[in-house]
Amino acid sequence: MPSRHARFLALALLMPALSALALTAAAAMKIELSQRTTLNLAAVKQIAQAAEDKARAQGLSVSIAIVDDAGRLVHFQRMDGTPNSSVEVAIGKATHAVNYRRDTAFHEKLLSEGNNVVLGLPSITPIEGGVRLLHGDQVIGGIGVSGARAAQDGEIAQAGADVLK
Repeated sequence: MPSRHARFLALALLMPALSALALTAAAAMKIELSQRTTLNLAAVKQIAQAAEDKARAQGLSVSIAIVDDAGRLVHFQRMDGTPNSSVEVAIGKATHAVNYRRDTAFHEKLLSEGNNVVLGLPSITPIEGGVRLLHGDQVIGGIGVSGARAAQDGEIAQAGADVLK
């Protein structure tokens, strides 16, 4: 039987070969990561500008919030004369569009049809004016507009979202 020292020496000599074999096996197993498109500040500013232009064309003052695909605020602007309440509502609409992967008008319609269960959903803002920002079929963010009537907020938000088409 080999001595303890001889076994240790043999194992020490084998370790580099075993490590190389393990690395080769790991390299053979390719890990596929998904790629996704994300919003950048230049795109966000163009989206916000298109929404603002639509609001101005209609003689309206609104708050405009844009969030990323995680629902985190990326850009916010509040036009002069916009009510204080529109700030949180715009952010809520944008976040809703991302979190539920649906425009807020979808849940507003369900609510208007008597589906009150909608009100039990967490962090929901079922008022038209929140629109998903899409790259193909992928939701990459959301835009929320508040300060006018809900249908007008929706049109203004859609004008911003259309920049990505």
